[in-house]
Amino acid sequence: MIEAPSTQLAREYGLIVSGQRPDVAEYVRRLWSRRAFIVTFAHAKVTASYASATLGSFWTVITPLVNAGVYYLIFGVLLGTDHGVANFIAYLCTGVFVFHFTQQVAMAGTRSIADHVSLVRAMHFPRASLPLALTLVQVQQLLAALAVLAAIVLVTGEPITWSWLLVLPVIVLQTVFSAGLAMILARLAARTTDLKQLMPFVLRTWLYGSGVFYSLDDFIDDAPGPLAVLLHWNPMVAFIDLIRYALIGSLPDARMPDHLWLSAGLWSLAIGVGGFLFFWAAEEEYGRE
Repeated sequence: MIEAPSTQLAREYGLIVSGQRPDVAEYVRRLWSRRAFIVTFAHAKVTASYASATLGSFWTVITPLVNAGVYYLIFGVLLGTDHGVANFIAYLCTGVFVFHFTQQVAMAGTRSIADHVSLVRAMHFPRASLPLALTLVQVQQLLAALAVLAAIVLVTGEPITWSWLLVLPVIVLQTVFSAGLAMILARLAARTTDLKQLMPFVLRTWLYGSGVFYSLDDFIDDAPGPLAVLLHWNPMVAFIDLIRYALIGSLPDARMPDHLWLSAGLWSLAIGVGGFLFFWAAEEEYGRE
């Protein structure tokens, strides 16, 4: 078979197809070389998101605080799910703040390609930069929220202990997990635009199954086998409970499930790495539908 002249010239001068997917190692290298863009893009997003709000970036903290207040009224006061839970206010706020982070990353990931399709079509850069930058946006907001959470924990009578340092590795694991989830959803939503309409219902179901408002112990014991397994290995249960046991000393350590660190580590590795590879595999398709 005789090659076309254009193909021969391209091969001779090392030309490649525009937007061609590089191998994984080269893709990671290109992402690293764009780290300044990712950080600057994330900072610009944070600034722009509150530019028109009177309270500005304070909404980073106000939103989860208001959510926690509403949930406390419904579940703590009206439904009485605080029974048997030590320091329910700190317990509830920790669950709300931690889940809110992954929830927002998931929603941002779902919109990451569709909301920036003009940028995707106009410029050549690793498309994973977008979900990663939007994850970084939520990391910045989470750090501010954690400062408020620490104050809440102290005000409700918990002392500062060395176990507070365990929050850092948990947040790292959760960030890796959330970034991988964002990339999975980014690829799926790039093909199925209706996914962003479905995600609020999926996330709400996940919220109720993550023990944010109550202890899951009794529910797991009474749940049917398959559902009990799902609740037991729910990644958000691992992240939330690890931070709870790190910050809230009044929670008895004896009740902390042994599998939490294993669950958090496995989920972070599987979704973080798997999500990256899943997104990379469709690199050539983004913005071309």
